[in-house]
Amino acid sequence: MSDTTTSPIRLTGFSHGGGCGCKIAPGVLTEILKKSAGGLIPKELMVGIETADDAAVYRLNDEQALIATTDFFMPIVDDHFDFGRIAATNAISDIYAMGGRPIMALALVAMPINQLPVEVIGQIIRGGESVCREAGIPIAGGHTIDSVEPIYGLVVMGLVHPDKVRRNADAKAGDVLVLGKPLGVGVLSAALKKGKLSDAGYARMIAITTQLNKPGVQFAEMAGVHAITDVTGFGLAGHALEMARGAGLGATIEWSKVPLLEGVAEMAAEGFITGASGRNWAGYGQDVTLAASLPKLTQDLLSDPQTSGGLLVSCAPEAVDEVLRVFRDGGFQQAAAIGQMQAGDARLTVLA
Repeated sequence: MSDTTTSPIRLTGFSHGGGCGCKIAPGVLTEILKKSAGGLIPKELMVGIETADDAAVYRLNDEQALIATTDFFMPIVDDHFDFGRIAATNAISDIYAMGGRPIMALALVAMPINQLPVEVIGQIIRGGESVCREAGIPIAGGHTIDSVEPIYGLVVMGLVHPDKVRRNADAKAGDVLVLGKPLGVGVLSAALKKGKLSDAGYARMIAITTQLNKPGVQFAEMAGVHAITDVTGFGLAGHALEMARGAGLGATIEWSKVPLLEGVAEMAAEGFITGASGRNWAGYGQDVTLAASLPKLTQDLLSDPQTSGGLLVSCAPEAVDEVLRVFRDGGFQQAAAIGQMQAGDARLTVLA
């Protein structure tokens, strides 16, 4: 179902950016956090902001740790219901990326009340509710404000055993990197914004951005899985670098093994690239080495912002087959082993 034919009110027309492409550029964010004074850090806080992880984790007792996260953004699509679904899926993903099971959500709703009909806002919220039902959690409350731009997202809480938290910083040298979802959401969104995305392309975009990363719960039970993150606004390169920096290791990706959504390479070559891709590369490109034979297009796709992207799993070589089986049993048919972690400087090397 295409936005251009079903949504007379174009949500993207109200906002200057959309989806995870709205994120503050990584270089700017680093400068902001450098100047943060920090705050109270209780001994129970297992994961905070120190490694740019996907969520905070607070130890409740010997058997339970609370995972807490929030994610919200401006519309990436014009279909009201789909926008709600995408935003909710994206927010819940952070719980799965820590190895946890979501238990409850709160809605964050900021809308231009005088410009959007109540029914449109209701459809956005119902889209989010539909995903929460699929995840098996209630939306137990939230907060609403009148805003210049439409913004929707969730605060999500989850539970995990303290010994099974999967941080982004615990990768080990020799680990294999496995990516759960193909890349290209930013490219598709750029084409959509210019009215050049086919109905089939739109269907692919919605299918991938509303697919819950549920395998994260199973990965937490596997001793061979050492670290997990999800690939979102900073692109594959940015989130792989966060994993490398957190672990104090180097990371290598074999570009030929990285899965792409159908048609994305061709659309990127035609110039359908988001502004966020360039901002991302400006923030971390100095820490990425590309094989000389790789075209400029590779850089654009490595930094392509992935709204509601896939899990990136760092696991022992002997666990790779099981990780891939769990992904594929969960409906992630394009999951692939794409690289490895190794001793060395915290840099990303991309091979052809």
